[in-house]
Order: sequence, then structure tokens, then C-alpha cells
Amino acid sequence: MEATVKWIDGVMFVAESGSGHAVVMDGSPGHGGRNMGFRPMEMLLMGVGGCSSFDVVQILQKGRHQIMGCETTLTAERVDAVPSVFSKIHMHFKVSGRGLKPAVVGRAVQLSAEKYCSASIMLGNAGVEITHDFEVIEV
Repeated sequence: MEATVKWIDGVMFVAESGSGHAVVMDGSPGHGGRNMGFRPMEMLLMGVGGCSSFDVVQILQKGRHQIMGCETTLTAERVDAVPSVFSKIHMHFKVSGRGLKPAVVGRAVQLSAEKYCSASIMLGNAGVEITHDFEVIEV
């Protein structure tokens, strides 16, 4: 896996992935930015959510469950010091479909957290308290 991060000006950077996708990162005006893109820590939080959501959807699809949607809301707390690392992350999964059993969805969330999601497992091993919950929405 590779990525390139190029400084544009101020505290704005463009990051390009090895697969050729690009995203703008910028700081808040209070930190010299112009609020023209994601903050790097927001990118990290979204990456954790994407990794976990990917797992949950794939686990349910492989089990041939009728999943029709998955939306994950993440809330994070950071320490009040430098470096301002994450201290807690909570993920709330809203999984929609037909005939989804809460136990099956819960197991998919648990498998992602404990076995498959490299991003959340890595942060958890670094001391971030990561919690999950979910709701099943019948469609």
C-alpha cells in the first residue's frame, strides 16, 4: 500500500492513494487553514468507520442475509494534550434489510471488531477505547 501527500499551501495538502484517488486535507482557520478539506484526524476516523462497515456488509452478504443498507455513525473523543490522540471511539451501525436477525448483525459487528477490521484493531491495541452498538431496521 502506498500514498503520497503533497503540500499545497498554508496547512492544505492533497493526498493521493496508490490506487489513484485523491482527497484534500486542510486545517481550521484557527490553525492556519481555510477549511477547504477534511482534517487528517477526520480522515483517520472515517477510515475506521469505512473499514468496519466494509466488514459488516461483507460478513452479512457472505451469509446470504438480505442486507439493503449500512450506515455507521462514529463519535470520537480526543485527549486534551499534544499529541491530541483519540481516547475513545464509538461506532453505531444502522443495518437495514429484510428478515435480519439482531443476533446475526451483532455477530457481524463483533467479528469486525475482534477479527477483521485492521484499523480499529490497530487503534485499540494503541490504547483507544473502541465501543460498538447497532440497530436493525426492517425494510
